Amino acid sequence: MNLPKKVKLVEVGPRDGLQNEAVAVATAAKIELINRLADAGLPVVEATAFVSPKWVPQMADNALVMAGIRRKPGVGYPVLVPNKKGLDAAIAAGADEVVVFGAATESFSRRNTNCSIAEGLARFAEVCKEALAAGLKVRGDISVCLGCPYEGEVEPQAVVRVARELDAMGCYEITICDTIGVGTPGKVRAAFEAAAKHIPAERLAGHFHDTYGQALVNMYAALECGVATFDSSVAGLGGCPYAKGATGNVATEDVLYMLDGLGIDTGVDMAQLIAAGEYICGVLGRPTHSKAARAIAVKFAAA
Repeated sequence: MNLPKKVKLVEVGPRDGLQNEAVAVATAAKIELINRLADAGLPVVEATAFVSPKWVPQMADNALVMAGIRRKPGVGYPVLVPNKKGLDAAIAAGADEVVVFGAATESFSRRNTNCSIAEGLARFAEVCKEALAAGLKVRGDISVCLGCPYEGEVEPQAVVRVARELDAMGCYEITICDTIGVGTPGKVRAAFEAAAKHIPAERLAGHFHDTYGQALVNMYAALECGVATFDSSVAGLGGCPYAKGATGNVATEDVLYMLDGLGIDTGVDMAQLIAAGEYICGVLGRPTHSKAARAIAVKFAAA
């Protein structure tokens, strides 16, 4: 099997996961979760989002979170920004990496960001220019690459068009996202192979939801395409507020179990990762969505 020997896991639970929670999560709990995840060996922990609290109230404490986390050397703490106002706030809060997010379909773009794809890209071009001038790294995410709740099937070329624009803006990494979890391995290969004709696979990342139970097999298909960076969410936290019924991101624990089994290095410690998941699930008052975490907990309890 010609798979990558090392994979970078981008932990999105503190942002993409918690932003969907209806009950407010205390700032101290978010900070504790981020610190635990970094201590578990995750090289990138998406910390928060500098978005309007009117639309995403769970992220209203973004500056407090950035001020409170213990920044571990070698760990990245990217933050989501939708526009120049968000970028300016992120820079003021000490962020050194930002994430911009577009969509592969017009309908999702308008529902998610209240603008067309072209308008969104113009906005991101301004953000990227200012961020790069300020010495920040910029990552670009593309939503609904494998299926849209409003338009259905998404052609790979629609993904490629947005990916090439983000690449031209200076995004060092571009994430192909299955936002509503409808993708299958064939669709994954088609999307990544099309994108890799223009952007090296080493600069592409995958973001998969597990709505139909396909997240891990989709990730494996991306691995076969040479992709070695993947988003995941501790305890399977999160969903998509703009895609009704879409379940959470693939659980980081489940991803780690698969990668460990393949002999692929991540640098992440499973025991500490599970403990971080147990911590935030305790805060939220519900069990983990990770099958691996549940199975390992049962195994240890029986020992």
